[in-house]
Amino acid sequence: MTQPPWYPAKTMAPTAKSFGKVLRERRLACGFGLREFAQLVGVSSTYISQLEQENIDPPTAERAAKMAEILRENADEWIALAGRVPDDLEGIIQKEPIGMPALLREAKGLTAAQLQKLAEQAKVMKGENS
Repeated sequence: MTQPPWYPAKTMAPTAKSFGKVLRERRLACGFGLREFAQLVGVSSTYISQLEQENIDPPTAERAAKMAEILRENADEWIALAGRVPDDLEGIIQKEPIGMPALLREAKGLTAAQLQKLAEQAKVMKGENS
C-alpha cells in the first residue's frame, strides 16, 4: 500500500520536547550553522537563537513550514509542534462547515494506519467525483 504524497515518510516520535529543542536538534543534525539556517529561513540568527532557547513563542505556521522544508521534515508535524494549524485548513473547513468538523470529530482517536486508510479512501472517492 503506497502512502499519499502528504503522508510523511518518517514521523517524529511523540515527544514532550518543545519546538525550540526539536529545532536545535534537527538543525545541528542536518549540519546547519545558526547564521546559515537563519538566512535560509529569512530571519535573523538572533530570532533562531531566541526560538531555540524558548525565550519567544514558537513561529507562525508559515515559518514553521519553511523550517521543516529546509530540514526535510513534515511541515504539518512542525506546524503542530509550533502549536499552530496549517493555513489551508481554515478554508477547507469553511467550504464544508458541517461535514468537515464532523469528519474530524469521528476520526479522532484513529491510529496513524487507520487515518492513512481513510485518506486513501477519500482520494478514491474524490477521483470518482471527477
